[in-house]
Amino acid sequence: MVQAGELSTPRRSPGRFPARSSARFSRRRAARTGGRRRYVPRWRVLAVFLLPALLLYSVFIVYPLVTALEYSFFEWRGIRQTGFAGLANYRDLFGVYPYDQQLWRAFGHNALFFAGTMLIQNTVGLLFALLLFRYRRGKRFLQAAFTTPYLVDPLVVGYLWSLLLNPTFGPVNSLLEAAGLDSWALPWLGDTRTALPVVIVVNAWQWVGFPMLLFSAALAGIPAEYHEAARVDGASAWQAFRRVTLPLLTPAIGVVSVLTFIGNFNAFGLVYAMAGSTGSPAGSTDVLGLLFYRVAFVEGGTEAIGRSSALAVLMFVFIFGVSLLAGSYFRRRERRLL
Repeated sequence: MVQAGELSTPRRSPGRFPARSSARFSRRRAARTGGRRRYVPRWRVLAVFLLPALLLYSVFIVYPLVTALEYSFFEWRGIRQTGFAGLANYRDLFGVYPYDQQLWRAFGHNALFFAGTMLIQNTVGLLFALLLFRYRRGKRFLQAAFTTPYLVDPLVVGYLWSLLLNPTFGPVNSLLEAAGLDSWALPWLGDTRTALPVVIVVNAWQWVGFPMLLFSAALAGIPAEYHEAARVDGASAWQAFRRVTLPLLTPAIGVVSVLTFIGNFNAFGLVYAMAGSTGSPAGSTDVLGLLFYRVAFVEGGTEAIGRSSALAVLMFVFIFGVSLLAGSYFRRRERRLL
């Protein structure tokens, strides 16, 4: 028989309680069970996981950035600050020889470096991703083969290609001569007309696996019904790619473009290994990374810290600003697809 007390005070499951009542219930239950399950606030759990990464990020990223900004506004004599300089270090980069010429030359080479890499690396990466998406035979092996080079340090890749392209004993010219293409056997890294294009091609070769992986993941996320609908409507393979596949790859294209821009305007290891600190021959491969290295450690003199810090700040502002604008542009394109 049902008792009167049960009718007046119906039982409620703990899952129907609001969040605050549920937390109070957990604490009471932990107290009843002798403290075996201790309640830990959510913010403490988040702090435990986030604090190590935040600490490392602050020490190795935020602190050097803030320090470089501070150093760029002071006069230096070696490692000693001698007074506040204002914007003098920035003016020196644009108005004192040879920095006024080297800065714009290096910037132009970085722009060509980025444009050439975008054209070769990302186009070939997209082509490989489409082929592997359609023909799955040997897909895992080919993905590993294409992505292995970018796991190697750019310095190692640069020195390796310098040996391969050596005009005296390099196998590239030997193979061309053996094939009867003697006119193609050139001093690839010793000619001002070929040095920068060769460095761009080697850079694209090293990193082609990265966009290929991102495009492959994006292609796998496109519903097959879209392609079937285009096929039913009579669209050719090119029309289906242009009207269906390419617009849906916009998020991946945006990520690849921004990361390629950041990586290419920070290029140093590969160019240093293939062309030295001066961007030889005759500065035809000089980039901003090499210029920063020379100002900081070779040609800067007693003002090296101030001028190199000013150059680092300019590079950061430019790369960060353009990346923000590009990210905003691609996000607007993505919203139009929704």
